[in-house]
Amino acid sequence: MTPAVVRYGPEPDQFAQLWQPARPATPPAVVVLVHGGYWRHRYRCDLMEPLAADLCARGYAVWNLEYRRTGGPGGGWPGTFDDVAAGLDALASVPGLDAGPPAIVGHSAGGQLALWACARRRVDRFRPARVVPGFAVSLAGVCDLTEAARQRLSDGAVIELLGGTPDERPDRYRAACPTLLLPLGVPQLVVHGTDDVHVPFPFGPRYAAAASAAGDACELVVLPGVDHFALVDPASAAWATVAGHLDRWRW
Repeated sequence: MTPAVVRYGPEPDQFAQLWQPARPATPPAVVVLVHGGYWRHRYRCDLMEPLAADLCARGYAVWNLEYRRTGGPGGGWPGTFDDVAAGLDALASVPGLDAGPPAIVGHSAGGQLALWACARRRVDRFRPARVVPGFAVSLAGVCDLTEAARQRLSDGAVIELLGGTPDERPDRYRAACPTLLLPLGVPQLVVHGTDDVHVPFPFGPRYAAAASAAGDACELVVLPGVDHFALVDPASAAWATVAGHLDRWRW
């Protein structure tokens, strides 16, 4: 199917793809998708289109979110975060999408943004939040920005995103890092493959343990032998596992 393009702002990357199922699920449900690519401009929401098509075939309405990214106009802090907040809130104005709080699923850097979207109502700049997810899924997410900056993952992508190191920009890390914003107050699923070389496997278990210790309902799914990109392949067993969790959330 061809999704509709819905704009939530005037800039070229301020839009979402709305995928409407031919046969809506019962009960109806909306899934927000947030793509990865270490927040960089050359990676776009088309990375998530295979998952959007799969979820749509399963009866979900899908909101595949684009946002400004580093290396492009307005990307980085705070534009990337402003866009995720505005793009999520725009769901409240879409006719017919009255299925209650959506699930939000993010991959890699999008996993960080998906978790952040659940807690951004606690950060002054991003209040109020019209739409708060009811369930969050991090697929190989960069869940700890401080540690990612320390390890200089992807040639310092986090430092580029936030405009400095944790010592240089501590306020931005406190406002952007899911680990530092715990508890999120939303049920979470953290999925990570043990063979991930792009976002090292320990990021998943460490975050899930911290979320649980903070009082969040957070389930960790460890996928032995699975790499970074299998999680966004709708033909993979890894994605079938995630889709099963989404079905259970819906019910």
